[in-house]
Amino acid sequence: MKTEDFSKKESRTDKDTFGIPIKKTPPEVWAEYEKARAYNDSLNLYETVRRNEEFYIGEQWRGLNAPDLEKPVLNIFKRVCTYFISMLSTDDIAVSLRPFFSEQGSEQSVKLAGAELERVMERTKLKAKGRELIRDCAVDGDGCFYFYFDPESKEIAVELVDNTKILFGNPYGADVQKQPYLILVKREYIDNVRAEAQKNGVDAESIRPDDDSVYSEQDSGGDRLVTVLVKLWREKGTVHFMKCTRDTVIKKPTDTGYRLYPVAYMNWERRKSSYHGVSPMTGLIPNQVAVNKLFAMAIHHEKAMAFPKLFYDITKVPRWTNRVGEAVAVQGNPNEAIAASFRGADMSGQVMELVDRIITYTKEFMGASDAALGNVKPDNTSAIIAVQKASSAPLELQRLSFYQLIEDSVRIMIDIMRADYGVRKVEMTDTLSGQQTTGQVDFAALDLEAMEINVDVGASSYWSELTQIQTMDNLFTKGIITDAVTYLESIPDKYIRNKNKIVEQLRAAAASQMAPVTGIDAAGGLVQEEMPADPMEQAAAQQAAQIMRQEAGGSGDAGLRMAAERDAQRILARRGQ
Repeated sequence: MKTEDFSKKESRTDKDTFGIPIKKTPPEVWAEYEKARAYNDSLNLYETVRRNEEFYIGEQWRGLNAPDLEKPVLNIFKRVCTYFISMLSTDDIAVSLRPFFSEQGSEQSVKLAGAELERVMERTKLKAKGRELIRDCAVDGDGCFYFYFDPESKEIAVELVDNTKILFGNPYGADVQKQPYLILVKREYIDNVRAEAQKNGVDAESIRPDDDSVYSEQDSGGDRLVTVLVKLWREKGTVHFMKCTRDTVIKKPTDTGYRLYPVAYMNWERRKSSYHGVSPMTGLIPNQVAVNKLFAMAIHHEKAMAFPKLFYDITKVPRWTNRVGEAVAVQGNPNEAIAASFRGADMSGQVMELVDRIITYTKEFMGASDAALGNVKPDNTSAIIAVQKASSAPLELQRLSFYQLIEDSVRIMIDIMRADYGVRKVEMTDTLSGQQTTGQVDFAALDLEAMEINVDVGASSYWSELTQIQTMDNLFTKGIITDAVTYLESIPDKYIRNKNKIVEQLRAAAASQMAPVTGIDAAGGLVQEEMPADPMEQAAAQQAAQIMRQEAGGSGDAGLRMAAERDAQRILARRGQ
């Protein structure tokens, strides 16, 4: 096939949502890539990220030529950043969806979307990747998720993207969904890229490996890699994408059908008028360098001066030896050939005190005190807890940013479901009959946009579920709620196995009863009226009386049986009211 000359070809005149002409040829996309890379260079982003990564993993002496100097590492950043990661990612993630308007079928749509979201989050290991994202955000300054639909597995996939490999069309704004375009940068093996190009009907021989100056240090020797650019933009209300190298199109412009960019992005600390954030490590690296240098010089001093030096008169003892029992030849009187030892001055204690102060101040300025890290003696427990709570307060901004990223991720996954899922076989429960059925559902027809998404993360979600269960138990015990079906439907599904089957059996039992329960006879049986009543109320009263009979009947206590009967009568009186 003949290679197409894009240098002489004019750009397409299509325009994006903002009315800006969309560039779709490889040379033009590569020019946008180099422009965005120049902006990152103006922030010294690539060098900052490289240095932060080295200091985090402990490679803090790289490039120093001092063979006689010990190179100790007192890694402040590893301890503090690990604390940040644990504080932000130990909480669990729960997603609850609610429709804006209670229209017919809206609750069922929301329930289907919620169940599918839980399955996708579990299959993609989104929670585990969230910890990796927080780690990247704390060390590099930014964290990024990229979602896409895998056509082979027919499932949603998610990738963690480095902040050096995501480029915004408008680098002065941090809102992803307001960008004119996005560019994802990938370094891939040339054979894989050529195979994908052939699959898409593109001349694979025109693709050549390159040596990208930004990412060349990450390439191992002998690897044939090529830089692949994935450009995303909006056109006529939907997101389009294309893949290309410097000179060749790998995937032609394609309409994804998405309404949202499939990218979720967060900063650790916002940088004004920039989409890149600031890592808590960046400004404090000189503190780490000072600690390492002082400690290295202290070790060198102790090696040179801590051990005594031996002095002797060479005119009287030509050669000194410390071997046991060996004769030593001297000139003149042996009593005058006396050896003496000398010990240098001790190192000032202010050196180690300064090291400790720098470490303490650095941790406190990063928001991790000794109390937060557990480096205190627990003499006063309440005071330590109060200090730990106060020290975790600065992380609330990052916690809220992470919550927002998860909410953005949920909206993106729902958008992908609507566009790519099509008709799928799912299990669903009828809201009227309570029966669980399996059927085909067209996700494209679901009104997944008309819903309110509320993301509950962490202990608050767990506590709210336990509080809900406890409240429902109290309401049912006190007789305020007498319908067993209503009680069970208010309990989260994960706490009761086969919940739908239990509800279905209760509904069936309620439908078969035509007379309400009015009490318990002397034999422990149920006394019923001949008049018809509401089946749901019959089932609730019958269940309550049955439970009371089982609890009281086993003991043989007549008083307990009478109390149980009074309780049943009280429940029925409330039902009658």
